[in-house]
Amino acid sequence: MREGLFIKKNIDKWRKYQYEAPTDPDEMAQQFTELVNDLGYSKTFYQHSKVTQYLNDLASRIYLTIYKNKREESSRITRFFKTELPLTIYKHHREILYAFLIFTGFAIMAAFSAAHDETFVRGVLGDRYVEMTEDNISKGDPFGVYKGENSLNMFAYIALNNIYVSFQVFVWGFFIGLGTIYMLFSNGVMVGSFQYYFFAKNLGWQSVLVIWTHGTLEISAIILSGAAGLILSNSILFPGSHKRLHSLMHGAKDGLKLMIALVPILLVAAFLEGFVTRYSYSAMPYWITITILVASFIFIAWYFVWYPIQVQRRTKAEKSRWINYSPIR
Repeated sequence: MREGLFIKKNIDKWRKYQYEAPTDPDEMAQQFTELVNDLGYSKTFYQHSKVTQYLNDLASRIYLTIYKNKREESSRITRFFKTELPLTIYKHHREILYAFLIFTGFAIMAAFSAAHDETFVRGVLGDRYVEMTEDNISKGDPFGVYKGENSLNMFAYIALNNIYVSFQVFVWGFFIGLGTIYMLFSNGVMVGSFQYYFFAKNLGWQSVLVIWTHGTLEISAIILSGAAGLILSNSILFPGSHKRLHSLMHGAKDGLKLMIALVPILLVAAFLEGFVTRYSYSAMPYWITITILVASFIFIAWYFVWYPIQVQRRTKAEKSRWINYSPIR
């Protein structure tokens, strides 16, 4: 059968499966079986065709729905963080990489600008903050800003503010990504300027140990919020074979999943900034500070990079076994 005739014969069925959710598990199983048959035929005769990729994506989506809905001993929350969220993260590793590169690029540019313009840091951080920090440095307590308030009040304020900023970065993705990129720009410039300022005062490595005790999680959350915003904007700009509204709904859902995962991370970051950072410069041994910093970095790299790859490989292997042992080929 010629490819054009094959598509014409089945396109209405495929579109129905794509846009109309099945009403019961038996119907879902039937759809999956038919798609596997069509996919097998397409792989045999049109291996490198776009229709093969289309059918593979469609069958994968139904399979993942079946996989997520099957009975498991673990709770819904456990399944979400153990399987569902990592698969979503893996799906959008490209957006996470882009957000990281954008943020890091602007931070490096800010540090470079600060190195060549003495007024740049004041323009970014404000005269009041710079003068307060210089006063603290003269008193021998350069990071005294973290001791200015009650720990509990500081924790509550920082947690609410960071969650608000992160969701703002995400929501700005509705504006075709320009708002999200601007938020990554403004936060990247602030971090780059802030970090350079302390290196210029010969307090660079001390600032790394103090600021990044909480900053590793906090800044990672901002970058991941940017990734969620890019997911949202990409679903609008590049709907692919989906209707734009349908694509937007999927992008918003995936982005929101990522944002939900960031809330506990931001709470931990706020706790560290409110209760731990104030002691990390003089009252706490360096090995504890370094342990917290390294553990935070390893967690982010593990859960948002390495672990999703492993879950994807495991899911793909289980899917392959399911298809290979299916009674209908």
